[in-house]
Amino acid sequence: MTRKTKRTIWWVLAVLILAVIGYAVYYFTSIYNGLEGLHKEGDASPFSHLEQVEAAVPEPPKWEGTELVSIVIMGVDGRGLTKGEIPRSDSMMVVTLDPIQKKIHLFSILRDTYVSIPEFRKDRINSAITHGPNTAMKAIGDLLGIPVQYYVYTDFQGFIKLVDALGGVDFYVEKDMKYSSKADKHEYDIDLKKGQQHLDGDKALQYVRFRHDALSDFTRTERQRAFLKTVADKMKSTTSIMKLPSILESVSEFVDTNLTTNDMWKLANIGYQSTMAGSEQVPPMSLLGEENVGGASVITVKDLDKLHEYVQNVFKTPTVDQGNVGPAKE
Repeated sequence: MTRKTKRTIWWVLAVLILAVIGYAVYYFTSIYNGLEGLHKEGDASPFSHLEQVEAAVPEPPKWEGTELVSIVIMGVDGRGLTKGEIPRSDSMMVVTLDPIQKKIHLFSILRDTYVSIPEFRKDRINSAITHGPNTAMKAIGDLLGIPVQYYVYTDFQGFIKLVDALGGVDFYVEKDMKYSSKADKHEYDIDLKKGQQHLDGDKALQYVRFRHDALSDFTRTERQRAFLKTVADKMKSTTSIMKLPSILESVSEFVDTNLTTNDMWKLANIGYQSTMAGSEQVPPMSLLGEENVGGASVITVKDLDKLHEYVQNVFKTPTVDQGNVGPAKE
């Protein structure tokens, strides 16, 4: 091999290495900027006008990195509201990660559960977020009997953008689902067919919103947990990881969280290494009661101490491979 040929090879290698380094810098800078954009401050925060309202509510506990960490995910429907108005939670799920055992537990909270809202009167738990995220985290933590350190808040559009940015999700729809509403000007009508199919953001939203069957919110929360697991599994794929900068850019406008960028890096690393240990509804059927308050039906907890014991027992349950499918096929 001539000296000139060797120089050419080394020159090509140098260019390739620089190109790889340049892409890596761009990739990780894009991810970092995207993660920073999820945490809103000042006027950019949807809760900026609630700072004084939440002053009496304790700050969420600090996560030290080795104990269980819990994040409440709140999805809201912001249609038809005035600027600055906070809608009630349409769905609430708590993701709890065990950094030592590398396990993930998922709880869905029935939104009509009647609880004490910190510094306010008793009300449905989905109203807690209207008083601010710290209030919501404290109310949900008190219900489950665990500290809740973080929140993620998004609306319908954020959910649609996430699923579309992932390229859609393959999912089994367990039955035909149809619902039409003139009040919504048919913007959020539901029309899904039973069977395995590829759901884009709009179809996925229809699936997780559907509650027009005999068990209403009970089966809806089960569907939401199953779908969230499928999304989480797809997020772990190599293709999705490579698309992470564009995914973050798509959803950033519609998401708010108290997670710092460093928190997100640490939790993402734990989540990637962890397995799903199980998912549960709260309150479970065995502890669920019903009452009439002010002429409206609400869900109550028969025994709060037993609910806390139930949650702790869930954490001790051995990991079970639940597969990458929706609720049980008929």
